[in-house]
Amino acid sequence: MFCATIYIMRTLRTLRIAAALFAASVALGQPAAKRPIRVDDMHRFHDVRDLQISPDGKWVAYTLSTVDTSADKSDTDVWMVSWDGAQNLRVTSSPENENAPRWSPDGRYLSFLSSRPGKAKGNQIWLLDRNGGEAQQFTDFKGRLSFYEWSPDSKKLLLLMADRDANDPNDAAADGEQPGGGGGRGAPGKAPKPIVIDRYKFKQDIQGYLTQALPRIYLFDVATKKTEPLTSAENMEAASPAWSPDGKSISFLGKEGKDSERYNTWNVYTMEARAGTVGRQLTHYDGIRASASRGRAEWSPDGSRLVYLQSSGAKQGAYNMNRLAVIPAAGGEPRLIAGKFDRGVNSPRFSTDGSAVLFLVADDRWEYPASVPVNGGPVHGMVRGSGMITSLEQGKDGRIALLSASDTSQGEVYALEDSTLRKLTHHNDAAMAEFKLGATEEFSCKAKDGNEVHGLVVKPPDYEPGKKYPALLRIHGGPNGQDGHSFSFERQLFAANGYVVVAVNYRGSAGRGEDYQVAISADWGNKEIVDLQAAMDYVVSIGLADPDRLGVGGWSYGGILTDAMIAKDHRFKAATSGAGTAFPIALYGVDQYIIQYDEEIGPPWKVGLEPWARISYAFLHADQIRTPTLFMGGEKDFNVPLVGGEQMYQALRSLGVPTQLVIYPGQFHGIARPSYQKDRMERYLAWYAKYLKGGEAAATAAGQ
Repeated sequence: MFCATIYIMRTLRTLRIAAALFAASVALGQPAAKRPIRVDDMHRFHDVRDLQISPDGKWVAYTLSTVDTSADKSDTDVWMVSWDGAQNLRVTSSPENENAPRWSPDGRYLSFLSSRPGKAKGNQIWLLDRNGGEAQQFTDFKGRLSFYEWSPDSKKLLLLMADRDANDPNDAAADGEQPGGGGGRGAPGKAPKPIVIDRYKFKQDIQGYLTQALPRIYLFDVATKKTEPLTSAENMEAASPAWSPDGKSISFLGKEGKDSERYNTWNVYTMEARAGTVGRQLTHYDGIRASASRGRAEWSPDGSRLVYLQSSGAKQGAYNMNRLAVIPAAGGEPRLIAGKFDRGVNSPRFSTDGSAVLFLVADDRWEYPASVPVNGGPVHGMVRGSGMITSLEQGKDGRIALLSASDTSQGEVYALEDSTLRKLTHHNDAAMAEFKLGATEEFSCKAKDGNEVHGLVVKPPDYEPGKKYPALLRIHGGPNGQDGHSFSFERQLFAANGYVVVAVNYRGSAGRGEDYQVAISADWGNKEIVDLQAAMDYVVSIGLADPDRLGVGGWSYGGILTDAMIAKDHRFKAATSGAGTAFPIALYGVDQYIIQYDEEIGPPWKVGLEPWARISYAFLHADQIRTPTLFMGGEKDFNVPLVGGEQMYQALRSLGVPTQLVIYPGQFHGIARPSYQKDRMERYLAWYAKYLKGGEAAATAAGQ
């Protein structure tokens, strides 16, 4: 075990004392009174991710993200918890983020990625020796490192790394150079280099303009620190590498060929784990047939087979439902297992004896682990749990750790034993114990075209039966995601402010089968609106929602549907539309979805303007909108660029409809800066209060 630092020991003693005092107060009959959630509580919750079981099975390493509100930034550290849950240790504590904890198979090291200051800049691998001592920087790569994995004998590392981009000021800073005037590379005041684009898809949110070389797979020798490339960046884009059990080969996903960048089609490859060898392509999808997902191919324990995720085709790329496929490592035809199981799956891996495949299932407001015999048979749910199980990690001896959340609890680490979950971490327990939450309930209703609509409704904490409440329709993004039984700060915050919150898994959402997901292909803002309207009709009909006080809002595809909703349905008195667009043709070549546009809808010069006009209903019929609407977005969003919100804001401003546009400087599609996250919530509450509560004070709306 690691030698614990004085800091850790003091922290543990403090936690024990606090727990003892809390227990004493309960014993004396004086538990703290619970209260509704407020905006200021949003950054008290901790985010647990990336579970890794130690080789001896005695520990689970993971990352924990917290927010430093005074510094206005988030921080991710590596933690570990003993398998019995008795010890929980913070392993790193620097102000820089530490991610991707990985145990060396021999058990000597716990490694992680960090860009903390050291002998080389940028993301590097750091090592913690289990015999004790501080973390040491182990690598000094100049490339952009995004992934690494220990070989089975702990003597090598498998890397995924791209060359740095001379046009990127962040890469220039990582190389020790000062950005030039205007954000370019070079000495202060020096003009930045022109950005030269020569690839088909050339934009990606956060990454920016895609001018750097394609990622390559490298082999790194631990003893000599020698790095050798295994794949070429000239004609192969590689991703998701994995070691074979004997360490002699690797698998990976690749895209190669003249037109490979025009399709989001990945194939499975294997190759020997040594420089100078050539990868062998196992699957042969051509961009219009089935394709491998970005989830990596996992080896069977005996190294004879690979399991991977297979989707149904590039044309339905935004709605594809992954299925499990197995292929011989020596080559042959892929074989679907559980091919008739009509639910999306992810995170597949073989059981320790190779007889079954374990995976996660997205199933109608729930997510849970399941297994299926590798040679065929029924799918068996390993545990349903009480909410959303979003991570599955299997140890060498077969023990399983999960990340699970529910309507009333943030995600924590659990052990799965005999179909039962045993909680290992408690990072959010103290905060959750303070709050009086609104009840989350499932509902089903019928849309006017006969579709069965499923969703969730969250009631105010002090809900009174028979009382009609102002109601907010909050629309999830994706669209290929779902609102499920996991803790949602946003939903609970709105409920705490006296709203009934309605979350709907409209057509296009996951969890209801492939036909349900692809139903909206090339027909955005149509069937989804029918489903959303049905849900609001339902909550009004049962006397839960006040029909004169309805609001709507969402982010990303939720913003797109908000725009469509207020153009078609005039009963909403307030709307918030974040990172959306109502005029997709204006984003052709401007956002990151060029492949989806070409495959799903077609270039306008080929298909004409009719299909593009059909999905641009909200903008082309903006004169039908009466709803006061707040538009929001990140200044640097390349996913759904700010222009989508700007156009709608300008349209409503021109038409005299109350509107406002809020731009978050330096932010991408996801608003990451903590103060901006809080600002967004405060603006939501103030906007809804103004139009749904008769102008209540913003402070009251924010739950202060």
